[in-house]
Amino acid sequence: MTSTAAESAAQAINTLPFNERLAQIRRHLHRHPELSNEEYETTKYITSLLKQAGVRIVDYGLKTGVIAEIGGLQGGPVIALRADIDALPIQEETGLPYASQVPGKMHACGHDFHTAALLGAVYQLKAQEDSLKGTVRFLFQPAEEKAKGAQQIIAAGALDNVRAVIGMHNKPDLPVGTIGIKEGPLMAAADGFIAEVRGFGTHAAVPEAGIDPIVAASHIVTALQSIVSRNVSSLNSAVISVTQIHSGNSWNIIPETAVLEGTIRSFDEAVRSRVLKRFEEVVAGVAAALGAEASVRWIGGPPPVINDALLALLGEETAANLGYTSVKPVPSPAGEDFAFYQQAVPGLFVFTGTAGSREWHHPAFDLDEAALPVGAGFFSSLAVRVLEHFAAEGGADHS
Repeated sequence: MTSTAAESAAQAINTLPFNERLAQIRRHLHRHPELSNEEYETTKYITSLLKQAGVRIVDYGLKTGVIAEIGGLQGGPVIALRADIDALPIQEETGLPYASQVPGKMHACGHDFHTAALLGAVYQLKAQEDSLKGTVRFLFQPAEEKAKGAQQIIAAGALDNVRAVIGMHNKPDLPVGTIGIKEGPLMAAADGFIAEVRGFGTHAAVPEAGIDPIVAASHIVTALQSIVSRNVSSLNSAVISVTQIHSGNSWNIIPETAVLEGTIRSFDEAVRSRVLKRFEEVVAGVAAALGAEASVRWIGGPPPVINDALLALLGEETAANLGYTSVKPVPSPAGEDFAFYQQAVPGLFVFTGTAGSREWHHPAFDLDEAALPVGAGFFSSLAVRVLEHFAAEGGADHS
């Protein structure tokens, strides 16, 4: 899509009533999914919508993704609202009339919903820009699925001077009109591992002449299960899953190496640190006990999403004022790179009910678009509420 085409598509949508406009934005994005750090056309489309709405774009040198701002006419603090914009490498199986037109790519996690809802908040906040008690910065973030985008935004400086950051994720198992809000842990740290076990190859008929890495790897898998049960308090939680084992290429040869891959999920940084340390000790120790050697390579994922107590309270008040149902959601073991923002500034991440029939990342994933104005209204109203709170407490002018 050229810039002109993006502008034309945006112009056609901008003439629609609010709810229909959000639905058409979401459907346009759904038809044209782009993977992490490849969101070039998505970036053009969002930029066109923002420009046509008279919203100022702030250039932070990003290759993909868009940063925009509203407000600041009265000075005051800066807060940020965030939506992720990337899709997944999944072949869509919804049969929807606006299904993905790109083979092997799909918005199977609802990031098209997040983007459309945040654009709805943009429209609502732009209409009250003169009265805002500060600045709202909008982060249309790339590469959430690779857990890289938030760090790119931070490195670019787009979180500088921000007092608070707010984001959301659609939740298929919650009804439309329900917002899941809780302080403390909401989503898990997601760490990937690759453990290589090195033995000594030999003919399968004479195993005593070698060191079998498959046997060692099998014992390691069993021993890993004791880490959570014996090193994590029953009041905390963590999970270790070995999801791949690769070794050998012949029926009569004991190979040199075996490789284990998988993931560790946790909701507390102290627990996370403890589990990762014990993981390395168990892998090395069991391998050594069987005469093998082992090493662990980590695939760094996001830390846990830990919600700020004050922002959670303001979120609950906002939901109640809007007539939405506020619930304390069950924490999700899925990872979310919004957590990187929360390491820098106080943040709130919520679940927005979308009454879907499939979970995230399913090829038949879909959601109820009636949730779009709910998400938009919650985003915009909470932004106003947070700015007013900071202004009332005498927040410094960071605009």
